[in-house]
Amino acid sequence: MRIEAYTQVQQLYQTKKVNQTRKEGNVSRADQVQISSFGKDIQTAKAAVAGSPDIREELTAPIKAQIQSGTYSVDNATFAEKLLQKYEEMR
Repeated sequence: MRIEAYTQVQQLYQTKKVNQTRKEGNVSRADQVQISSFGKDIQTAKAAVAGSPDIREELTAPIKAQIQSGTYSVDNATFAEKLLQKYEEMR
């Protein structure tokens, strides 16, 4: 078996691969992104939601005050009704 013949064949294939990659490398391509008006509306909505607070203080402040003063009470019957109602909605 002649090793130098194999090496010569291998060198031929390698030069073809290099030439092909060079040809492909010269081609310039530019990516473009276009956002639809609906996509822009979604981005605006996301920005508005991100800018708003997670907790509405005007609703939670009175409840916090009642809890701290010890006057906050929960009606067990109303709580049970709401709990069953949520359970039925999830079914």
